[in-house]
Amino acid sequence: MTITNYDIQPLFATPYFRADVGHAISKEQVEFIKNLKMVRNKNNFISEDLYIFEQPELKSVAAVIQESLDLYATKVLGISQKLYVTQSWSLVNNPNVGMHPHAHSNSFVSGSLYYDELPEPASRIIFDRNVMYQRIEINPEAGKANLYNTRTNIITPRSKEVLLFPSDFNHAVEPNASTEPRRAIAFNCFIKGKFGDYRDVSELNI
Repeated sequence: MTITNYDIQPLFATPYFRADVGHAISKEQVEFIKNLKMVRNKNNFISEDLYIFEQPELKSVAAVIQESLDLYATKVLGISQKLYVTQSWSLVNNPNVGMHPHAHSNSFVSGSLYYDELPEPASRIIFDRNVMYQRIEINPEAGKANLYNTRTNIITPRSKEVLLFPSDFNHAVEPNASTEPRRAIAFNCFIKGKFGDYRDVSELNI
C-alpha cells in the first residue's frame, strides 16, 4: 500500500523583520556615522562609541529604530511590553572581510541598520538554526532543503533598511566581495514592562 494522503505543517516559525527607514536618515547623518572613531574588532572595525544612538546627531535614526521595535513587539511578538535599544555601534567590513558566526548575549532582539549604500555584490547574512555544538548532524541532501530541514537561511540586506531578529540566533556575514567598504550599524535590545500575574505569584516588573 502506498501513502497518497499526507500533510506537512510547521509547528513553530522564527520571524525576522525588515523595513525601509531611509526617510529618517539624512546625508549629514551618514557622514557623521562614517566619521566616528573606529577601532579594530578582530578582522573588521567597530566604533569606539558603543552607544551611538544616544548621540544627538542621530536622534531621528534612533526614533525610527524605536518605531521598528514597537512594530516588532506588537505585530510579531503580540505583546504590549516595550523593546528598547541597549547598545548600538557602527561596523565597517573592508574588502574580503566578513563576520564570524556569533550570537548576542544579554539581548532579546538584535538588529542591523544599513544606513549607507551597500556595495555590490551585497554581503549576505547567514543565519544558522543550530545554536550550539551538534553531536549528530543530519543535513538534507542536495536539492532537498526546505523550511523544515534546512540548517541555514540566507538574507540579502538592502540599503537604508533595518533588520530585526532574535538575538540568540547564530549569524555570520559573508566576506565583502566588493572593492568598497561595507558599512552598517548593529544594535541590541531588551524588553521592559510588567510580566506574569500577581495572584499567580509570577509577577515581574523590569
